[in-house]
Amino acid sequence: MGLWHVYYEDWQMECCGTPFSVGDEVSWPLLLRDSGTAPGGGRHDRLTEITGFVEHVGGVRMVRAETGLPVALGADLADEARRPEPGGRTRSVGLLCVERHGAKWPEARGHVRAVQVLTRMWAETAPGSRSYEPVPGEHRLRTVDRCPKWFGEIEAEPSADGRGRRSRASRVVVTLDVPGTDSPLSPPAGRARRCRGS
Repeated sequence: MGLWHVYYEDWQMECCGTPFSVGDEVSWPLLLRDSGTAPGGGRHDRLTEITGFVEHVGGVRMVRAETGLPVALGADLADEARRPEPGGRTRSVGLLCVERHGAKWPEARGHVRAVQVLTRMWAETAPGSRSYEPVPGEHRLRTVDRCPKWFGEIEAEPSADGRGRRSRASRVVVTLDVPGTDSPLSPPAGRARRCRGS
């Protein structure tokens, strides 16, 4: 069992995604993005490290990770001068995200073990401005049985300085079990059993 934290952005789901439930088998193209470029970033314990050899598949830099997971590398992970050429080895850390737009590459197939909706708080940049920005550190995860198709926004109490506030569900965080892979999230007994059998 290889367990992976996978982010599924609201706009990806609303545009062309298919809602899924805990226990469903899914097949997704995965992209490793820099955690600093994703809305809200990512918690340290939700980051994924991918190590392996780079190949070009359909115009995309792809890594068939040593863990067995097929992943495309986001252009934001390293500057052009440091990117390995096809056949070169890479070690990249970031957010593992579902990417349904752009080029095509091999998908990871697995079973959904858990789904959490990530909700962030937004506040007006100035009272009455109607222009909002994320409030650092104000987000929560809520466990659900099914990923929503549509994500919504809810008005919240104004802040002490009079700025309007809203909370918005912006993505789901999925725990995905991908057979034939291994990750730090996998139970140690499962990893040891797989190692003995190799």
